[in-house]
Amino acid sequence: MQDRQPSQRQSPCGTAHLGRIGMVARWQPVHNGHACVLRALCDCADRAIIGIGSTNRHTMRNPFSLSETADMIQLVLAGRENYRLLPIPDLDDGPRWRAMVVEMFGPLDLFVTANPYVWSLLAAEYPLVRPVELIPANARVAVDGTMVRRAMARGDGWRALVPGEVADYITGRQLDERFRREFGLQALAMDAIIQ
Repeated sequence: MQDRQPSQRQSPCGTAHLGRIGMVARWQPVHNGHACVLRALCDCADRAIIGIGSTNRHTMRNPFSLSETADMIQLVLAGRENYRLLPIPDLDDGPRWRAMVVEMFGPLDLFVTANPYVWSLLAAEYPLVRPVELIPANARVAVDGTMVRRAMARGDGWRALVPGEVADYITGRQLDERFRREFGLQALAMDAIIQ
């Protein structure tokens, strides 16, 4: 791997502005925490490569299609053009997945992940940071996809956890109703087990 020096222009992230930054997440659905991270990715670099993970899975944790997830990301990043979306399937083989990601993303100044397993796979390939490191402490939003999906399964409270444009997209296409039909009981059962 060749050394790449980020440019010295200051970024909103508090680090030197980067040329290329990458991240893979499931974004299921894009929530308020994701929105901060997605915007920071674009604001911190000349080019953000945003991987949509688990594109070959349709489960309670991955209830939205690739095109639906891409639409939600594009709604949150409206007006920004310095990003590219990449579908990233699960391969159930860490070394093969790592090789695929490195080939698809190419050289990066920084890779962003909160997933310890992904961190371990890519630590030798890229400089790594956690998503929260891109966002000032006062702008961080403590929400995750599991919270949103549980609220969606209950049928209430989930709209406040996602950006307004994403909530409108989901309800306009009745994706919340589809989620409840397909995975609602499973999500509620998981909620009961955890509590």
